[in-house]
Amino acid sequence: MENIQYGETLRRSEQPITGAEAIVRTLLCENVDILFGYPGGGIMPTYDALFDYKNELRHILVRHEQGAIHAAQGYARSSGKVGVALATSGPGATNLVTGIADAYLDSTPVVCLTGQVGGKLLGTDAFQEIDIMNISLPITKWSVQIRSVEEIPDVIARAFYIARSGRPGPVLVDIPKDIQFAKAPYSYTPWSSSKGVKVKPTLSMKQVEAAAALINEACRPMMLVGQGVTLSGAEKELLQLAEISGIPVAQTLLGLSSFPTDHPLYVGLLGMHGNYGPNLLTNECDLLVAVGMRFDDRVTGDLSRYAKKAKIIHIDIDEAEIGKNVPVDVPVLADAKEALEALCACISRREHGSWVARFKECMATEQQEVIENQLHPKKGITMGMVVKEVAEKTEGEAVVVTDVGQHQMVTSRYYPFKRQRSQITSGGLGTMGFGLPASMGAALGALHRTTVAVIGDGGLQMKIQELGTISNENIPVKIVLLNNNFLGMVRQWQELFFEKRYSFVEMSNPDFGMIVKGYGIPYEKVDKQEELPLAVERMLKCSGPYFLEVVVEKEDNVFPMVPAGCAVNEVRLK
Repeated sequence: MENIQYGETLRRSEQPITGAEAIVRTLLCENVDILFGYPGGGIMPTYDALFDYKNELRHILVRHEQGAIHAAQGYARSSGKVGVALATSGPGATNLVTGIADAYLDSTPVVCLTGQVGGKLLGTDAFQEIDIMNISLPITKWSVQIRSVEEIPDVIARAFYIARSGRPGPVLVDIPKDIQFAKAPYSYTPWSSSKGVKVKPTLSMKQVEAAAALINEACRPMMLVGQGVTLSGAEKELLQLAEISGIPVAQTLLGLSSFPTDHPLYVGLLGMHGNYGPNLLTNECDLLVAVGMRFDDRVTGDLSRYAKKAKIIHIDIDEAEIGKNVPVDVPVLADAKEALEALCACISRREHGSWVARFKECMATEQQEVIENQLHPKKGITMGMVVKEVAEKTEGEAVVVTDVGQHQMVTSRYYPFKRQRSQITSGGLGTMGFGLPASMGAALGALHRTTVAVIGDGGLQMKIQELGTISNENIPVKIVLLNNNFLGMVRQWQELFFEKRYSFVEMSNPDFGMIVKGYGIPYEKVDKQEELPLAVERMLKCSGPYFLEVVVEKEDNVFPMVPAGCAVNEVRLK
């Protein structure tokens, strides 16, 4: 087939083309250059059309559909674009569901295209028929089934628009097989807000001025920064606001990498395993300025005892989040970038030296009680020691993807994220198995940067088959397995709160080296402190994928910790 160039030839065709080709053309019109998927009967016509567009559109064949959606998430998070996942009907579609839910809770823009049985078979319980539209309805921004070949370009264009607009999130488009075969003339027009999709609220200067008044009066303020800053591209405005106002800045798990960790006003990570200062002093603040975060339970602890001395400003693009968990004194319903820019013009230049010093005192305590032992253990290898080594060798510049568990918290605490869009993890859903496939997408979305995946032995085995995708596509992910032969986070809870009754958390692991070598990926194993620096160096020098297994202490815990049900200032250091 003749190579079709971008432009009117691609966007218009008076000659009828198949629905399958219309799908592929619309992806190209939406500037998609890569997608992740797994073929099957319900989506086979679209895969046949993809065969003719190999030079324009790179398809990554994953080893499981859940790998496709997590890879699409990783791609979206590192690139800032919309990720795309492709699956067949029935089990292919349902295998996407966990990743769709993950993307929904973490506001990640992805479009999922699923095949479906032919229109005449709908509702007959045909082979591999499942009502994926209604299954996915509660966990998508929009879930739709295409009913005619003519509407393909318009529906898919709208899907991309909805996925990336306002508060981003997942969209699912279900496409019956007969519609993929059907033919019609083709015409693509980009979707716009004038067609009835609400993009973002209009900034109210009255709200901005009320927020500025509270900021100008505060004596003990703190900013709580979430992923909304990254999603709106508001990093510059956030930095400017902090430096004018003198307000110390703490970040949520997903907010990491939106504010420089080496800045004098940066006071650390919020949440259950966050830094001592921002958790302890939350209940001493007289003002909290929340930007693009949702006051989830991991940040607030016991809501009845959360920030009772503080007035609260909440800046968020999603009206449903404002006041949902925490009463708000001044809501600012707006895009974070617009709101912060407006605030910078309204606030007074101030310093809060004695207040910022309180956070530094807390950090000194944490350094002595927790950090020193984690980063400089007398024997064995701790998770923190590994993360510190990777951080030093990458100079804090890597894209870092984690799975879920102790290693996730340790990485978030000890990797100094110095560039935007550097931290990729599963936040709201806490999906084990996320890390390996997400790192594939993250690496492909940021090929100019080093991508490091830090994964535990439990999470790795949930999606270990994606090593086949990494090998087959030569995706340059540097995989660091922190192996303690435990489901570490569950074990920590059982140690602290269940009298060390270690119920089904010890892992009888395989020989990971044999598995990795079977996929043709370079492998190394380290179990001594002195071996670690050179091993990390060798890993990072490798041009392609690399797998470094590090045997870490079996019963090493992550502190500080705010136990479930406690107030945020009831922080345990040991």
